Amino acid sequence: MLQVKNIQCGYKDIVAVHDLSFEAAGGEVFALIGANGAGKTTTIMALAGHIVPMRGSIIVEGHDISSGRAQGRLAHGIALVPEGRRVFPDLSVENNLTVGGHTVGREALRSNRENAYQIFPRLAERRTQLAGSLSGGEQQMLAIARAMMASPRILLVDELSLGLMPKMVDECYQVVDTLKQQGLLIILVEQSTQRALEVADQVAVLESGYLAWHGSGESARSDSSVVSAYLGN
Repeated sequence: MLQVKNIQCGYKDIVAVHDLSFEAAGGEVFALIGANGAGKTTTIMALAGHIVPMRGSIIVEGHDISSGRAQGRLAHGIALVPEGRRVFPDLSVENNLTVGGHTVGREALRSNRENAYQIFPRLAERRTQLAGSLSGGEQQMLAIARAMMASPRILLVDELSLGLMPKMVDECYQVVDTLKQQGLLIILVEQSTQRALEVADQVAVLESGYLAWHGSGESARSDSSVVSAYLGN
């Protein structure tokens, strides 16, 4: 579903990611881990179209989307759950979902909204509540649900557990598993390395913008010292 071929990207003249390559399929969780400043979020921003790679290719289902911008990513089935959630605080839960589904038709909007409420019953209970009044965990749920309103096939999740209570982290990871079972490809950037390793089918460790280690989730779980060596743990 997704092929990343030797991308180099960064900000102005600063290169943050060097010659990164990997492939991932639907029904997988691909975890990008690494220390702060390793290039994880830069990679996510390139996949989301907020950064255009200086070189290399991003190919989705055979289509080269490297030069496309964020506005066109939804057409290729890519949706982003940004770091810090970034819900619309002055809109209700339901209106946040409606904004997330602005690219789909009326029937798909209704169907996707009901699916979101099934996955997140707590959001259904709070559908008329302002998003800004939700807890951090509930806002993270809403950010995921809002991204799902566009019927994506690839979901980019930047720092899923950041700032959340352990119980809410557990609930969000249960949702990741549910979406994986539905056939989505989930690219997961995560500060909680252990949680990422628990769910990952593939693991890529970035170090100073370079791919330091890449292997199966099973390999990373069976020999965590390999991954830990790159994280300084």
